[in-house]
Amino acid sequence: MLAILGKIFGTKNDKEVKKYRARVESINALESKYSAMQDNELQAAIHEIKEKIQLNSVTTNEVLNDVFAITREASKRILGMRHYDVQLIGGLVLNDGRIAEMKTGEGKTLVATLPVILNALSGKGVHVVTVNDYLATRDAEELKKLYNFLGLSVGIVTNALKNDIDRKEQYNCDITYGTNNEYGFDYLRDNMVYDIGEKVQRGHHYVIVDEIDSILIDEARTPLIISGPTKRKASDYVKSNEIALSLEQGEKIESLKPDEQPVVTGDFYVDEKNKVVMINDSGITKAEEMYGVENMYALENAGLSHQLDQALKANYIFQKDVDYVVQNNEVIIVDEFTGRLSEGRRYSEGLHQALEAKEGVRIQDESQTLADITFQNYFRMYTTLAGMTGTAQTEATEFAEIYNLDVVSIPTNIPVTRIDKNDLIYKSEREKFDAICLKIKEYSDKGQPVLVGTTSIEKSEYLHTLLKDKKIAHTVLNAKQHEKEGKIVENAGQKGAVTIATNMAGRGVDIKLPKECLELGGLAIIATERHESRRIDNQLRGRSGRQGDIGESQFYLSLEDNLLRIFGSDKIANIMTRLGIEEGEHIESGMVTRAVENAQKKVESMHFESRKHLLEYDDVANEQRKVIYNFRNNLLNKEYDIGSKIRENIAEYCTDLMQNAELLSETASMDNFNYEHISLKLQEELGLYIIKEDIVSEDKELVGKKLLELVELKYDEKMSIVIDEQKQEIEKILYLQILDSSWRDHLYTMDTLKTGIGLRGYNHKDPLVEYKKESYNMFIELIASIKLEIVKILFTVRLRDEEAERREIEALKAQMEASSEVFFTNKDDEAEELELLGKKIARNELCPCGSGKKYKQCCGVSGPKKGLLAK
Repeated sequence: MLAILGKIFGTKNDKEVKKYRARVESINALESKYSAMQDNELQAAIHEIKEKIQLNSVTTNEVLNDVFAITREASKRILGMRHYDVQLIGGLVLNDGRIAEMKTGEGKTLVATLPVILNALSGKGVHVVTVNDYLATRDAEELKKLYNFLGLSVGIVTNALKNDIDRKEQYNCDITYGTNNEYGFDYLRDNMVYDIGEKVQRGHHYVIVDEIDSILIDEARTPLIISGPTKRKASDYVKSNEIALSLEQGEKIESLKPDEQPVVTGDFYVDEKNKVVMINDSGITKAEEMYGVENMYALENAGLSHQLDQALKANYIFQKDVDYVVQNNEVIIVDEFTGRLSEGRRYSEGLHQALEAKEGVRIQDESQTLADITFQNYFRMYTTLAGMTGTAQTEATEFAEIYNLDVVSIPTNIPVTRIDKNDLIYKSEREKFDAICLKIKEYSDKGQPVLVGTTSIEKSEYLHTLLKDKKIAHTVLNAKQHEKEGKIVENAGQKGAVTIATNMAGRGVDIKLPKECLELGGLAIIATERHESRRIDNQLRGRSGRQGDIGESQFYLSLEDNLLRIFGSDKIANIMTRLGIEEGEHIESGMVTRAVENAQKKVESMHFESRKHLLEYDDVANEQRKVIYNFRNNLLNKEYDIGSKIRENIAEYCTDLMQNAELLSETASMDNFNYEHISLKLQEELGLYIIKEDIVSEDKELVGKKLLELVELKYDEKMSIVIDEQKQEIEKILYLQILDSSWRDHLYTMDTLKTGIGLRGYNHKDPLVEYKKESYNMFIELIASIKLEIVKILFTVRLRDEEAERREIEALKAQMEASSEVFFTNKDDEAEELELLGKKIARNELCPCGSGKKYKQCCGVSGPKKGLLAK
């Protein structure tokens, strides 16, 4: 009924095409104007338009007619090709951010030049996406002369381009050709750099995706993932566990004097009330010796102190069968509220690995996702997304729902004359392939070229074996070597050529036929079975009959084919039985062909729901990804005031400390305020010794103010040894490292959550709603964790003023040399004399005596002792 109404009143697509034809007439009216110009005049005209666009004095829509007309004229002169009216329609559709469905051989590559040139004039960059490196290189090289003539530069991004400087150069061109994988991975890598100058992409302005159905539909279920090992190896956790067990547990003895620090015996003590482990200087020294490092808190060793802290907590705070259990060689968390096992959950920040090392079970690999994104969410970042393909109408609903893209079918320049025959259906696969071999031989003997499409490499290899046995010359393509395939497919239209290819092999390459082959019937297409998607079948058919050429296509099916076996084979089998079909015979019926297409529609719908489902989950992660990447870009920006951000985080940290101390206080009165909690946390997390007397007050707000002022003062004192530029660089690098590390851990946790969330459905809960709620809470925790970690790291990292240290040592040497009356009887005396001179020597520093050894291995080998001083 709809088809009949469409023929009477015209379809929606017909109305769209009619609207575009009106604008094409306006473009055609300018042809005589620009064809009369000399080359330099044509170039001057496009340059003038370019300047106006970049000055925002005109919009691209206002100059579209002129740019399209100039491009067509330039193409005539440089490439020897003039855009047809239908190609201008295609260009208009693409410029509007829509999908142009154009049949094979209609010149999609040339069509793209129209909107590409128009949008490149803004200077913001245009990306053209192809399905493989061969097509990207071919199209860019073929069109380079045209683009250069009009003053536009062209870049190509392929897998062979390894150098980031070269990649950046390609992206900085006005027009860049490349594959979807290259664009996507470059975007992810750009959000992992530590210097904004290392980014290769410069934005996402306008993109045309060639074979858009292949990239945004077929590959949509496979996200782009950059993965890698974590810096924390299983052996590191084992080592940290050994060190934690070797340290001596002591106790904290409070001083009777309020202004004196408490005394800690042993190497560390455990504060069970606050679940805190505090390590002292002797513990740090022992740990550094066992790790084999000079400074456990140096930037390059920052992970060691964290791992040791987690190992101490695992051994002295977390209890087996209380906080966790060990089952099937795994550590499983016990929910502290319900007492149930939380299978699938893992403690973050390496604590779970520390528990696994403690219990001697397998420490799970920490190779993890460093960055990921789906093609859907990558391409939706562009201000304007457009695409071209020969087959999009069957997926029009998905393009509209997921990408907000309309599909417009462009009329062919010359009507299609290819004959699409009804499907032939056989009882068994063996009978089907026997019939295919006979038909191929018939075409081969006649000299008519034939392209045989298979749905898998396995089937193409099987047919290859059959034809080889029958001594029928042929070529096999399996979609592995794009460049080689492209050249072979180009020759598939030669007389007597028999080409076997998987349905996608050589896509994007036209098969041109010599005149003698057209006289023999054109290119024959034989399909060995129906694909799950009608679109893929239509692509195979579309290889024949380009630009009005004669041709034919036919599908050979059997009841053993996957599609028929799963959908509706019983119905077709009954028809064949009633008709009394014998061995080797087939049925050919329009009704059966329609039944097969209905089966394909069911599968297409199923896959659409699967892709939509994946996207719904990724959309949650994508919103979080945007927040993290935007903040990351701010950190990379030299104009960003990172100092204010750090102070904001310090203020939040102090506010949280005050709130927690208030919650832990026995009463609301300030007389019972838990100052101890604040002191302990500051000492444990920031290494600051601030006692009650420093901040005590009857006014809670005043306590908070004093606390913040003291912490900020300590921070300013710590950073005073470096100049402002160095301070900002240290803050930026450390913030980026924490941000990246925390984001990677968050991605891992999100993956774990996604894996088990489906089980919520058994409890009559919508898994997607539950995923959104939990992932939101996890993201809030992530942000809070990042803010806490940067404050902790900035306070605990050790900064060295090497120049000042060098000057001090030289001054000490000079002072000792000048004291001619002083002499030493042994090295211990020398150590004491240095202390008497007012300089406490760090154990890992070079010994001032000039031996070249470290102080702890020379004058400080047994620690400073009382020696004999003579004068």
